[in-house]
Amino acid sequence: MNIQIYLSKKNPDVLKAERFFKERRIPYQLLDLKKHKLGKKELDVFVNAVGAKALVDREGKKALERPVAHMSTDSLIVAELLSDPAALISPIVRNGSKITVGADESVWKEWVAQG
Repeated sequence: MNIQIYLSKKNPDVLKAERFFKERRIPYQLLDLKKHKLGKKELDVFVNAVGAKALVDREGKKALERPVAHMSTDSLIVAELLSDPAALISPIVRNGSKITVGADESVWKEWVAQG
């Protein structure tokens, strides 16, 4: 299992993800998108797993100020997220080509059960 937790800002869901994997002694890599440049291939993995629209943070006033929060065309969303990864929902948890957006312990438990 190769867990990566992508975050654009610390929030309760990020803390839940970290705690979930820490408690089970599952190593994970924390990737802060303020420091780690998100690559096109990484973003494509996210889009293929859940769709571009599911990746966009549309919660809160600050998120809605971003143009990407009002876009519906996948190619435009992808281009905007590459230039402004802070618009991504946080966290995105990756296990190979499997992705969860936000805190999704039921899926993480399935990953753990599968080894």
